[in-house]
Amino acid sequence: MSIKEMFIESYCPLNADKISFTRQQGSDFAKKVADDFNPLHNIDAKRFCVPGDLLFSIIIAKSGLHKKMTFDFSGMVSDNVNLTFPQKIDNSFDIKDDKDKTCLSVSVSGESTHNPVLINALTKAYVDFSGHTFPDILVKLMSENSVMINPARPMVMYQSMSIDLHTLDAESVTLKLAKTSLSIDGKRGDAWLEFDLLSNGEVIGHGKKHMLLSGLRSYEQESIDAMVNQYRESKTSYAS
Repeated sequence: MSIKEMFIESYCPLNADKISFTRQQGSDFAKKVADDFNPLHNIDAKRFCVPGDLLFSIIIAKSGLHKKMTFDFSGMVSDNVNLTFPQKIDNSFDIKDDKDKTCLSVSVSGESTHNPVLINALTKAYVDFSGHTFPDILVKLMSENSVMINPARPMVMYQSMSIDLHTLDAESVTLKLAKTSLSIDGKRGDAWLEFDLLSNGEVIGHGKKHMLLSGLRSYEQESIDAMVNQYRESKTSYAS
């Protein structure tokens, strides 16, 4: 089936070898698809960043979904930066900009499919899960470890994501959080979110998301509450 059947095409042309994003496209994807109101994805953000989940979505729409895939992010991608995306991945591929800087490395193995029904279902399920990382998952994880990010400059960076599917014979996908962990080294924290991939109630695979938390300090409930309230107010304001 044609890649034109992928919902992600409304955010960029999938038939191009080089793809760039406007701030509007990146911000719309974050808010409308991922329900993610990270201030880094706001149109007027000083350090605007294209959502990592948008890059992930484009890769599997263009190159296909493999049973095993790993995505390692090397840095933030700003607006109007031309990125070279592969039409096909054999084993590994680097997504680079026009200055030959690697922004994302992809490794794949196992069988693959271009079934748009499965790819759309997996993409939407994962992006929805990923977009709710804060505050739904991270606040609890920080509380359990008595640390929090800097409320004045909340920095949570997407480091990597991997998926391991047992089968590609599915057309519906849901995600369920399986395990979380946080390792702390000074003011830096590495958060790991492990999840199960299910179809019709049966586990069809597993995945893991890795994020870097910087500027860690002692946990303060009042500061966390203010940060969460500000985040939710941004959502409410956007929806009104």
